[in-house]
Amino acid sequence: MRQIAIYGKGGIGKSTTTQNLTAGLAELGKKVMVVGCDPKADATRLLMGGMAQKTVLDTIRDEGEDEVELADIMKKGFNGIRCVESGGPEPGVGCAGRGIITAINMLEDLGAYDDDLDFVFYDVLGDVVCGGFAMPIREGKAKEIYIVASGEMMAMYAANNISKGIARYAKRGGVRLGGIICNSRNVDHEQALLEAFAKELGTKLLYFVPRDNIVQHAEINRKTVIEYAPESSQAQEYRSLAKTLLENSDFVIPRPMTQDRLEEILLEHGVG
Repeated sequence: MRQIAIYGKGGIGKSTTTQNLTAGLAELGKKVMVVGCDPKADATRLLMGGMAQKTVLDTIRDEGEDEVELADIMKKGFNGIRCVESGGPEPGVGCAGRGIITAINMLEDLGAYDDDLDFVFYDVLGDVVCGGFAMPIREGKAKEIYIVASGEMMAMYAANNISKGIARYAKRGGVRLGGIICNSRNVDHEQALLEAFAKELGTKLLYFVPRDNIVQHAEINRKTVIEYAPESSQAQEYRSLAKTLLENSDFVIPRPMTQDRLEEILLEHGVG
């Protein structure tokens, strides 16, 4: 079983990319579980046809921790993908990252990580400044990390910060970076820029997902692109991403760069 955490700046399209990627893996016959680690609880929405899935923390609050069963918190989505949303505390109360810790511990206790699973994906909110959000890598739950980014400066800044977190926990937990996934924003020289950025980190640009409005059309219809428009070129891109990740065996401890070096790379590629 490969346990993978997907990180990236808030709003970069991380959850959309993850759901379309896992849909591609499910089409290949892989058994997949997606654990949403965002208090917004929208990491499985497209896989569930837009159904608002009750979160682990809400279920515990309503039923009591000792009364929760696996079927209460894990639902089947597109092509049998197992979907879980960790949820978060009441607004303004406590650390949202605690939901991740609670959810993963409960899934383990209830036997969710059974032997027939090929992949577990943790869709993790934003940056790793909160210890709770670093939990999948800090505790060694996820051994592989992929960072969704674009050629925008703040997306790359976040990716560099996330790389610092990976490097911090790499020796203790064995976690490694598998590469950068570009969710394109049509920034000038975007692919070359991300390739240079990844090389500086000591990793690679795993895949460049082009921008296509069909992604938004699919989201409005509460579906992944692979389900909504299976013959489209964008669906083929997500299938190719799935195959690329499936075959990837190149994992590294990243080498985060200074802010000055990041800005130099941007300038070298004509940004700014």
